[in-house]
Amino acid sequence: MKSFHYFAIYKPYGMLSQFTNDQGVPVLGEIYDFPKDVYPIGRLDKNSEGLLLLTNDNQFKSDILEPQQKLAKTYWVQVDNEITDEAINTLSDGSIVIKHNKKRYQVKPAKCSKIDPPNLPERNPPIRYRKNIPTSWISLEITEGKNRQVRKMTAAVGFPTLRLVRARIGKYDLGGLQPGDVVEIEPDEVI
Repeated sequence: MKSFHYFAIYKPYGMLSQFTNDQGVPVLGEIYDFPKDVYPIGRLDKNSEGLLLLTNDNQFKSDILEPQQKLAKTYWVQVDNEITDEAINTLSDGSIVIKHNKKRYQVKPAKCSKIDPPNLPERNPPIRYRKNIPTSWISLEITEGKNRQVRKMTAAVGFPTLRLVRARIGKYDLGGLQPGDVVEIEPDEVI
């Protein structure tokens, strides 16, 4: 009988969510010796960081990724400038249209709120600092995951993303993980 493995990692900024790369960019295999048949569930782009789940259990992978599951994913997003109530309402109401696969796509309603800066390690390299332009943080919970969706959504309301951290996928969260940390999830802890 096949042995299933489940991992939660804090993918660092600047790392690809894959195991191979011929461009000299850091990849997942450089932070941990994962079993050969374990792969990431979904992706975080190179410029995003935070929670990434990995497994060799295809049913678990499907349970996480299937759109019908509407599994919530929460992101902490640092945006350029002081975000407005109007922008938060627009991010929440499902009215934003983004480009996806060269087509217009209307995002589903989300949950968005302004938050205090989360307790995160400094990013390396740090985000750009501009003395006269503040930044602010939001928590954005979505149930879909189109390519670069969060970045496209915040840009659509006039508040470009500076730092993007996935904090939660369903019941799994970053907890006390630091960039590059890997924890194995016990099979009896899996949904």
